[in-house]
Amino acid sequence: MRTLTLPRSETSGAAPKGQALYSLCDVGMRYGENTVLRDVTLRLHSGEAVSIVGPNGAGKSTLLQILAGLLPGHLGSCELNQMEVNRWPRRDFARAVGFIPQSIHMEFPFRVEEVVAMGRHAHATGVFETAEDWAAVEDAMRLADCAAFRHRDFRSLSGGERQRAILASALAQRPCILLLDEPTTWLDLRHQVEIHQVLSRLRGEGLLVVMVTHDLNLAAGFADRILVLENGRLAADGSPGEIFTENLIERIFDVRATVRQEAGAKPWMIYGR
Repeated sequence: MRTLTLPRSETSGAAPKGQALYSLCDVGMRYGENTVLRDVTLRLHSGEAVSIVGPNGAGKSTLLQILAGLLPGHLGSCELNQMEVNRWPRRDFARAVGFIPQSIHMEFPFRVEEVVAMGRHAHATGVFETAEDWAAVEDAMRLADCAAFRHRDFRSLSGGERQRAILASALAQRPCILLLDEPTTWLDLRHQVEIHQVLSRLRGEGLLVVMVTHDLNLAAGFADRILVLENGRLAADGSPGEIFTENLIERIFDVRATVRQEAGAKPWMIYGR
């Protein structure tokens, strides 16, 4: 049985940079007669920062959930470390892959630090958390800036505070892959910047970070690779400078834009002209 036996950094289970992790071939998804994703073929590597963009209904969240092993009925092949994602032992998969969905609903009165500690479940060897577990929890809360409200009931948090606590839970896993679906939706500007600094640092340590976002400027600033989905198909795959052209933005998003790019910098977009 294959596992990801990778060197660990202080804050993650990062793989050697450039190592092939995911291999997708003709990946698709149907719900009854409705095909929401089709014929996606690509590879994803450690140390990559990848943004998935596209209009509503393009298949972005579906693709991310397939990568997270949450849609066992998908078409085609989605392999992690040369094994189909749905054949992985779930404990091993949970150690390797951290997934943050668009929203989390929790009805029980857990404190924030307890929610973060749940990220260590896949590493548990007994009933109680170990010193290593709590060190990972403390580090994750520091990175996600949620230690100040560690004793609060998770249900009492604002949307942005919840998002930071859930990010901390995923970071506490110390995974080698981090999958995020609209991770900054509820965050104020300062925390958007800080979270992306954390993600950039983890990517620099060798993590594969894949993020779904509707914010093209955010996608361009964060990622070194952009995947554009349109009507369930992979319409473009490349660097921000290659992908974000005025013609593509108008064709895919039906929005006119002016694209600016200084020498050696990422592009940025101004909408409407």
